[in-house]
Formats: sequence, C-alpha cells, structure tokens
Amino acid sequence: MKPTLVIGASENPERYSYKAIHMLLDRDHKVFGYGIKSGNVRCVEFSTDFTPVKVDTVTMYVGPKNQDMDLRNYILSLKPNRVIFNPGTENPEWEAELNDYGIRTEEACTLVLLQTGQY
Repeated sequence: MKPTLVIGASENPERYSYKAIHMLLDRDHKVFGYGIKSGNVRCVEFSTDFTPVKVDTVTMYVGPKNQDMDLRNYILSLKPNRVIFNPGTENPEWEAELNDYGIRTEEACTLVLLQTGQY
C-alpha cells in the first residue's frame, strides 16, 4: 500500500479531500493530512503544521494560489515518489520543478484512480 499525504484535508463531507481520505483508508493505505485548519477524519488527524512524514504519494486538493513556497518546500522535503494534481490544482510550472527533482507528477483524480485500480 502507498502511504499518502492529503494536502487540503478537510472535515467537510462535501470536500473531495474528505472523500479521498475515506477511500484511501477503505483500501488500506496509510493516510496523513495537512489542512488549512486542524481536524480529524476517521482517526486521521491533520493540522496546519508541516509534520515530517514518510509517504509514497502526495495528493493535492489546494489550488495553485495556495501552493506557496512553504508548502512546496515541505513537499520537496518529504521526497515523495509522486504528486497527484487533482482537477483544479494543476500547476505546470511546479510540476516541471518536481519532475526536475525526480518526483513524478500526475494530473488525475485520486478518487478515479482508486476506483479503477490505477492508484
């Protein structure tokens, strides 16, 4: 299973990040979260602190205007294998930078990837 960090984690059941946390857990992935507000979804606690975690995948649920240098540096420091840019979070400039660091990027929907067995 692929330990995953959900960026933009939310306790709001209407948010796709909330749905992603549930779907990842249902498929036995270890899940971490980072959000604008601290919270908890199914025992996945998340906060606004840049906590070092060992992950395979980072899945983005914040748009480009909220992908500031602190967040970018945090993700780079984790050295994930890939970063998934969900619809609305695409950022070609940053994707190219991640690729330069050897981090694979995907413009895809995490929920679809999970549902179709492509995660």
